[in-house]
Amino acid sequence: MSKIILVTGSTDGIGLETVKALRAKGHTILLHGRNSSKIEAARQALLAIDADGEVECYQANFSRPGDVARLAGEIRSTHSKLDVLINNAGVLRTGNDLTDESLDVRFVVNLLAPQILTEGLRPLMDASGRVVNLSSAAQAPVNLDALKGKVHLSPMEAYAQSKLALTMWSRHLAEQFGAEGPVVVAVNPGSLLASKMVKEGFGVAGNDLSIGVDILLRAALSEEFSNASGRYFDNDSGRFSDPHADGLDKAKVAALVQVMNMLSKLDRT
Repeated sequence: MSKIILVTGSTDGIGLETVKALRAKGHTILLHGRNSSKIEAARQALLAIDADGEVECYQANFSRPGDVARLAGEIRSTHSKLDVLINNAGVLRTGNDLTDESLDVRFVVNLLAPQILTEGLRPLMDASGRVVNLSSAAQAPVNLDALKGKVHLSPMEAYAQSKLALTMWSRHLAEQFGAEGPVVVAVNPGSLLASKMVKEGFGVAGNDLSIGVDILLRAALSEEFSNASGRYFDNDSGRFSDPHADGLDKAKVAALVQVMNMLSKLDRT
């Protein structure tokens, strides 16, 4: 059965390869990117796979919370249901470490944007849906003052903290949704895959992106993940496993979510 699937950051890297694979399987793709020319190139790539039907395209800058909220509103205005949301968009190194709100861009793009988008699209998703959040093997204890913009971190420190925070929030969201909501899973698609982020961040070509594409398709569509809400899948080991110990600490998760909720309610204009 064809599903309606939104993959954020789907104009290059693992996001683009994932939407190509989903398009080939006959699913309806909602394409998202930040750059209009890259969005159009990705749209043409999907049409080359299957020319029947249009590819819906959405442009939003995830370092701007207002853009994320607007994106959710646009999708709500055109769709009554969303089957799968893959929160793939992420950043490690960038020319500007701080957003307009003086927050670290890694925390905003990798953590707060998925929160705002998922909450905005929740009315379209039922118990049959899936929310797949891209985590990482790079996980470090979250400095809440850094999340609030009060402490400066290196790009890698902020990235690792944002990915653990996303994993912690995924567990919280699954508990919040319960049986009435979509399955929520956090997935490390594989370390050092051949993405733009890996090339820029580590200076290596990286491993075959198909490793990550395969697990994202499984997380989005397979029965293997149908009862996995709140769990973390580590594709480096090929199994469900525990994240960093902080990810299982209820008090730390609660403290994190409290700060996230405060930050996500800042002015989104």
